[in-house]
Amino acid sequence: MNKPIKPPHDDVAGPSARHKTTQVMVGNVAVGGGAPIVVQSMTNTDTADVEGTIAQVAALSRAGSELVRITVDRDEAAAAVPHIRDGLRKRGITTPLIGDFHYIGHKLLAEYPACAEALDKYRINPGNVGFKDKRDTQFADIIEIANKNGKPVRIGANWGSLDQELLTRLMDENTASANPRDARAVTREAMVQSALLSAARAEELGMPKNRIILSAKVSAVQDLIAVYQDLASRSDYAIHLGLTEAGMGTKGIVASSAALGILLQQGIGDTIRISLTPEPGGDRTREVQ
Repeated sequence: MNKPIKPPHDDVAGPSARHKTTQVMVGNVAVGGGAPIVVQSMTNTDTADVEGTIAQVAALSRAGSELVRITVDRDEAAAAVPHIRDGLRKRGITTPLIGDFHYIGHKLLAEYPACAEALDKYRINPGNVGFKDKRDTQFADIIEIANKNGKPVRIGANWGSLDQELLTRLMDENTASANPRDARAVTREAMVQSALLSAARAEELGMPKNRIILSAKVSAVQDLIAVYQDLASRSDYAIHLGLTEAGMGTKGIVASSAALGILLQQGIGDTIRISLTPEPGGDRTREVQ
């Protein structure tokens, strides 16, 4: 298998042209702060299937994925995580593992401390960490567990699961404005605010900036470019780039390349993922390649 080509960040944008961000250590991998752009991917196995997940993480790592995200969605998956980590280490694979949590991440991390310790980073989506009054407390619970274990987090706003309370408030303010903007522009602003407000809250809870990575994933190329340009201009957090639900095969490759290529050329982005929709029976490593 050919070794994948790394994004030529220094040749394209030049070190002085890159958006200056705070460096975050994810396991043994540096993200941001001028470090080389990090390629990452995600498994599509059932995480409770320890051997199947180990095999896919190993394949993604061999293909060039420097970080691998796994879904931690229920008790069986959380219980499997330390066994996956240990199985990979026995095979000599030290690729950091990222836990992807939805709704009950705070509960799983609290009830499975070995899982919280085995993961190298936690991914939190502000739009689905919890509902209404529970959102703030459940977000705080995850941050506190991350602090206890010395783990970084990615706070990832997503167009498809945006904080509806924030979006509604911004839409109402926009309607009352003397010069209202179009709805897409307001939604983009909600994406940026969701990420920045959540990061500020994490810092209030004691998480240092050098353990926070931000993302704001959108499925439309022009929206993605606009959101990340705005996010980069308003913060110096390390930034994860990715087009969410990019699509299958060539469609996903072209859309992701168009969006991420422009942002990387502008010096924006510290770690990237090409989120290809899996083809039936397809090779998961294609998105890494």
